Amino acid sequence: MKEEKKIATRQSYGEALAKLGEKNNDIVVLDADLSSATKTNIFAEKFPDRFINVGIAEQNLMGTAAGLAAYGKVPFVSTFAIFAAGRAYDQIRNSICYPKLNVKICATHAGLTVGEDGATHQMLEDLSLMRTLPNMTVISPSDDTQTRWAIEEASKIEGPVYVRLARMATPVIYDENQAFEIGKMIQLGEGTDATVFATGVEVAESLKAQEELAKEGINIRVIDVHTIKPIDKEMIIKCAKETKKIITIEDHSIIGGLGSAICEVLSEEYPTKVIRMGMKDRFGKSGKAEQLLKYFKMDSESIKEEVKLAVRSDSELRITYAERKCSEVSREKQQRTTDNLCRNVVW
Repeated sequence: MKEEKKIATRQSYGEALAKLGEKNNDIVVLDADLSSATKTNIFAEKFPDRFINVGIAEQNLMGTAAGLAAYGKVPFVSTFAIFAAGRAYDQIRNSICYPKLNVKICATHAGLTVGEDGATHQMLEDLSLMRTLPNMTVISPSDDTQTRWAIEEASKIEGPVYVRLARMATPVIYDENQAFEIGKMIQLGEGTDATVFATGVEVAESLKAQEELAKEGINIRVIDVHTIKPIDKEMIIKCAKETKKIITIEDHSIIGGLGSAICEVLSEEYPTKVIRMGMKDRFGKSGKAEQLLKYFKMDSESIKEEVKLAVRSDSELRITYAERKCSEVSREKQQRTTDNLCRNVVW
């Protein structure tokens, strides 16, 4: 992992989109008055005649994109994830997915790491909403290299695609020669103590945890789940068979997202206990992205501690349980002694 270089995936998206526009004249880009933040302004500067700012009207954004797709164009539409998957869900479902139109929804500022904008703008449910839609492909890239590939690949898919992008800059993990394939996870490491399935910004966090755990003699593998739908069943089952513990981590609710997708596969194919890390059925808070990841136990240190807890041997767990029971018995004896003394006191 090239930790010395950090790039926000939204920046990678903007640059990749402009490059794609040079090769394909059918590419049109639409935004909802947020082009400087979503980075579609890079495309707009090069191809102003193929860029449409619909204003603060996200439902119209999706409806217009659907119309353009129906006439043979390849629309890439962008706004913040909270507005794309949230406010315009009805239009995505009925106007884009139902007729299987060729619209690419690239939602930036997804997840907790939108930071200071707070709970109202932290979209933690979009993976759940998007992956349940028929005909929808869902991609959640982890770094600059993967995002550039994802945008190119999305343009080749005939049908709706949802690409989840982050606000914060994250480490570049892959070099430009790395091969990716829709629906195929990337295995990083050969550890057998545990598997950590991660997506988006959490891949870099998991790799940091992997490095620290190795120093303590715990060897894990990190699985980069860049495609949430279709999910790579083969890799999930393979890891469940080859490693002792399964953990998932996502900058998203643990309900309906990556963790749920992994559980769905394993419950049907190879029943295995899964530890899900992510947002636990609550809203976020306002703060710096790094601080929020730590606060909600979604940072590398939290992943490391969760893995250490999970890979304890049965004997260690038995010892821990025995120590706890002894402590409880000791406290009970102390309490009885105190009660007896109190009864003998003359007030």
